Amino acid sequence: MTQFRRSWWPDLLNAAGVAGVTAILAAGGLLGLDLAVRDWVDTHRPTPLKLLAETGNYLGQGGYLTMLCAVIALVLAWRRHTVRPVLPVATAFVLTVVALQPLKTLTDRPAPHAPLPHPERFGAGGVSYPSGHLVNALVWYGILALLLAPWLTVPLRRVLRVVPPAVLTVTTVYLGYHWVTDTVAGLLLGFLLDRLLHRVPWDRVPLGRPLRAAGWAGPGLPGYAPLATHEPARMTRTT
Repeated sequence: MTQFRRSWWPDLLNAAGVAGVTAILAAGGLLGLDLAVRDWVDTHRPTPLKLLAETGNYLGQGGYLTMLCAVIALVLAWRRHTVRPVLPVATAFVLTVVALQPLKTLTDRPAPHAPLPHPERFGAGGVSYPSGHLVNALVWYGILALLLAPWLTVPLRRVLRVVPPAVLTVTTVYLGYHWVTDTVAGLLLGFLLDRLLHRVPWDRVPLGRPLRAAGWAGPGLPGYAPLATHEPARMTRTT
């Protein structure tokens, strides 16, 4: 019998990457790189480019993205008479809070231009690490692509999921809002959370008897396929 298994290696590598960057920074490594990048962008920020970057940076506003996804999910849930469109949105919200807030609190890292003697260090007072802009972008644009799957072609879904994080990778550092290592860690953590959310077969998640009896437990995400079925898989043979 042939079975197809989706590799967890990318997920594990992303998790290891976050842990590795965090450990290196805690030990004092890469701080010189952060300072050098901050100082360089501070001296290469003409007004037109600054305005362009500030505009692009709005793509990472987590509060607005959460509300947009929530509204779309509620409309879809009402029209399809099922709670399933709400499930990935609620899970994404909880997952981002649980993943981001403890790490920000524990590292306690200031922003690049905080008025402190050594803002590049952990424990100096702040919530800069990792970049919430990047985590929010990867998670919420992924959820948006999931909800809008019936109306978007595969290339458009890829654009929606790739372009905003790519823009924010540049703008957050260029504007001095985040250290470059904040952004790297945000990318790694965001990729991890996005992959975890897209592994879930949302239309097959068991729901309680009251919802089934009321007719609110039917499929609600047409066009969405879990990660294990829409990416190339490693094949193993079992008997």
